[in-house]
Amino acid sequence: MMLFANVVVGLAQLVIAIIFAVVALYIGFAVLSKITKDLNEEKELAKGNVAVGILVASVFVAIALVVQSGVSGLSVGINKAVSMGILSIDGLLAIGIAFVQLILGIVLAVGAIYLALYILDKLTKGVEEFEELKKGNVAVAIEMAGVIIAVAVIIQSGVIGITSAIV
Repeated sequence: MMLFANVVVGLAQLVIAIIFAVVALYIGFAVLSKITKDLNEEKELAKGNVAVGILVASVFVAIALVVQSGVSGLSVGINKAVSMGILSIDGLLAIGIAFVQLILGIVLAVGAIYLALYILDKLTKGVEEFEELKKGNVAVAIEMAGVIIAVAVIIQSGVIGITSAIV
């Protein structure tokens, strides 16, 4: 019976993780479209613009890094709730806190990407990054991807710290 309960909990965690991953990637792509000014990512990708592909991929990787930390926290919260009694006040509170932490991870990931690109744009006054992306400038795309992923790795550590403190 315990094995069956563990399988059900594991499947629930998997389904929740998939749902949040898809939502997070969708939100990240939508926010990227707002950040990139006059750049139409979908048209550029359809044309085979590798630079835009690198940028979009880096956003997806960055979001995955941060959301993975949130999903780990959610798993810890669900396991804690199961051990305390999933329908007990403490169990429901543990699950609620874990969901808040996951949502916070998504918000932090998207916000950090926005902030990183905004600051990069301000720091590199001689380079119009989004115009260069339209031209297919891979060097600029790699620079931007590096900044996005570096910020995500740092934010991921913060999300892990929040998880440790809360759950």
